[in-house]
Amino acid sequence: MEYITGTDDIHMKQECVVTFGKFDGVHRGHQKLISRVKKYAREGGYASVMFSFDVSPLIRIGNRTTQTILTNAEREYCVEHMGVDYLIEYPFTRKVIEMEPENFVREILCEKLQAAHVVVGPDFCFGHERRGNVAMLKQLGPRYGFTVDVVEKEKEQGREISSTFVREELQRGNMELVNNLLGYPYFVIGTVVHGRQLGRTMGLPTINQIPDSGKLLPPRGVYVSKTYIEGKKYHGITNIGCKPTVEGAFVGVETYLFDCNENLYEKEAQVTLLSYQRPEQKFSSVEELRAQILKDEQTGRNYFSRKTEHRKK
Repeated sequence: MEYITGTDDIHMKQECVVTFGKFDGVHRGHQKLISRVKKYAREGGYASVMFSFDVSPLIRIGNRTTQTILTNAEREYCVEHMGVDYLIEYPFTRKVIEMEPENFVREILCEKLQAAHVVVGPDFCFGHERRGNVAMLKQLGPRYGFTVDVVEKEKEQGREISSTFVREELQRGNMELVNNLLGYPYFVIGTVVHGRQLGRTMGLPTINQIPDSGKLLPPRGVYVSKTYIEGKKYHGITNIGCKPTVEGAFVGVETYLFDCNENLYEKEAQVTLLSYQRPEQKFSSVEELRAQILKDEQTGRNYFSRKTEHRKK
C-alpha cells in the first residue's frame, strides 16, 4: 500500500475506484465500503483508493473534540492489512473547507484522483457546508466520467454501525461490543517506555506506553488484553489511567504480560483490549496492590482458558 499524506500534490497515474470518509475506527461499516472498492478495482483493473483528510473536518471546524478511535498512524496500520492500493490523507485546508461541491468533484475527484468509480454510503456529503450529497454526485457522474455505487449501512443490534456508535460503547468500556463493531480488537500502538519499575520490584514486571493525546481511551480500569511485540503474542492484563498508589504523574497504558521476563524497552507494542474487569483503584500499600494484581492475573488467565475451551467445542 502507498500512504500519501502531508501534500495536495496528487496526480494518480491510472484510473481508480475511490471511497471517501473520515474512517475513524475503520469499523465494519467502513470495511464494507472498502470491500466493494477492492471488488470493482479488481474487476476493472483500477487502483483502489481510500481518501480521507489529515484531520477530521468536524475537528478542524470546531464541532468535535480532538480525540479519535484511531490515530492516523493506527489507521494506516489497519488499512495496510486490508489490501488497498492507496490511503490518501489530504490536507484539510481553508481552500478545501470553502471549496464548492462541483469544484471538489472536478479538481480532486477527477483531475487528481482520475476516478472511474466512486463508492460511498447513503449519507455521504462533501464540499462547502456539506452542500454536496449522493444525488449531486450521481448527477455529476456522467458529466465527469465516473459512476457511483451507494452502499447501504452495516447494522448491529438494529442500529447503523458508525464511529459515533463505537465511540459511545468505548466510553462505557463495553469492549466486547466495541470489538464486534470494529471487526477487530480495539488496540493501542506505542513504544514501550520506562515507568517507575514498581511492578518489577514486586516480581510482576509491566510494560508502559504513552498513547497519543488524540487517542480516545476507554474508562480507567483493568482490562484483559492480548499484546503483540515483534511477531510474538502475549496474554495479559492492562491498566488504563494513572498510578494512584505511587502518586506518579504518568498517565497511560500499563500492561502485565503473563509469563514474560524479556527486556522489551523501546520496542513497539500493540496492546488489544478484550474485556473490562474492574475500575481503577487506590491501595493503601504496595502489598495490597500486588495481591490485587495477582487476582487480576487469575481473572485474565481464566478468561483465556474459557476462550480456549469454547473453541474446542
